[in-house]
Amino acid sequence: MTTPHTSAQPALNPLPEPPPVSEAMARAHRRYWRFNLVCIAVLMTAGFLVSFVVPLAAPSLSKVRFAGFSLPFYVGAQGAILVYVALILAYIVLMQRADRTLQRAFVADANAAATARGN
Repeated sequence: MTTPHTSAQPALNPLPEPPPVSEAMARAHRRYWRFNLVCIAVLMTAGFLVSFVVPLAAPSLSKVRFAGFSLPFYVGAQGAILVYVALILAYIVLMQRADRTLQRAFVADANAAATARGN
């Protein structure tokens, strides 16, 4: 008895092969994604600290004043929102920089491939 989801017939529309990628472009992509993951991890950790650690420490921080208000009140009322907006802006700026770096690597790789072909 065969399994219900296997078929002996070839696929009607097989997936196309991905285009070949040079070793330099593969390294650039790995650096890009490693940077992206580290960036997300750091920014989410900062968001976690603002969301959970500061409220947990609110009783001990109640004596600290910021802009005339106690720090836990300020963070709860508006500081956390400002931190979240700052985290989003930081992610945008960092990823735009990473995108430009990857684009430069792509252009350099394309130029190297054109030079190797003799064009």
